[in-house]
Amino acid sequence: MAGPTIAAALGAGRNGFTGLRLALALAVVVSHAFSVTTGAAGDEPLARITGYTLGEHAVNGFFAVSGFLVTMSCDRRGIRDYALARALRILPGLVAATLVVSLVLGTALTRLPLTEYLRDPGVWSFVRGTLTTFKSNAALPGVFEASPYRAPLGTVWTLKYEVLCYLGVLAAALCGLLRRRIPALLIVAALAVALALAGALRGSELPKGLETALRLPLIFSAGACLYLWRDRLLVSRAALAYLVVAVLIVARTPAYPSLLFLTEAYGVVWLALGPMARRLFDPAADLSYGVYLYGWPVQQSLHALWPEPSGLALLAPALALTFSVAALSWYGIERPALALKARALGKRSLGTIEPAGP
Repeated sequence: MAGPTIAAALGAGRNGFTGLRLALALAVVVSHAFSVTTGAAGDEPLARITGYTLGEHAVNGFFAVSGFLVTMSCDRRGIRDYALARALRILPGLVAATLVVSLVLGTALTRLPLTEYLRDPGVWSFVRGTLTTFKSNAALPGVFEASPYRAPLGTVWTLKYEVLCYLGVLAAALCGLLRRRIPALLIVAALAVALALAGALRGSELPKGLETALRLPLIFSAGACLYLWRDRLLVSRAALAYLVVAVLIVARTPAYPSLLFLTEAYGVVWLALGPMARRLFDPAADLSYGVYLYGWPVQQSLHALWPEPSGLALLAPALALTFSVAALSWYGIERPALALKARALGKRSLGTIEPAGP
């Protein structure tokens, strides 16, 4: 089980978190290519093999990385700086995406006349719902009416859980729990047991809402726990291999989801800090948030304009357009917001990367 501790790997300087987040965002776009034209996410091969789509596995990775980095940010920054940093990282990009989709994409693709579209209360209900409750199943009037999914911002639902987890970290900091490692371990254990018991009691597939409400906080908490126990836990290939074998052993049992998610949490941290970190692409521009936000509306738009090809056939142009829009989001919205944050916080350095939401 030889390997450096997580703390030592963090202190080594280079890591792969930025490249890993981009890879996870791209995986979400690839996953949606299977369902954007059919509405059947279960058609994806990985869903049949593991019980979860590639997109769900990617979101799991996002939450584990976020739990690790956000907890580190709060621990090193302090409460006030942490709250400001989180708000400036998430909100500007989300506000811009909501306005671009509703007022630019919507006006271009709606079947309604422009004045009628802009007067429709559904447009402003969409904007309000997206920005206040992260509502991701809201439709725009006259837009994507022939598509299996009418929602033009179908991925923002995860931000609700992300923000709730941020608030959980803030509450833990206010209670002094970020200086005590045992409570984090107990939270992870409680969520893992709750998920396993829920599966055992149901005797069948859990309702998606319940499964998600347990899954995402569990994975986020696991990422946070890995950071808090960084002086004791190793970045070990052998440890990851043992976890993978354990997942295979408990497959088809109620313990499978919990152990799978904990393994994924450790796996993404291992990828970012272990020997693979040096091989991961480390882009200067953090396009992951923009790719995550805009991948879905780009794919929806391409399908609306060219309904005959499959989602996989449209994947290459979807990725090219998504990268372009994500770059505009980064250089036009997100990076200036980070610069504002740096000025507000006095340009202090944490000696590490700045965490970002999915």
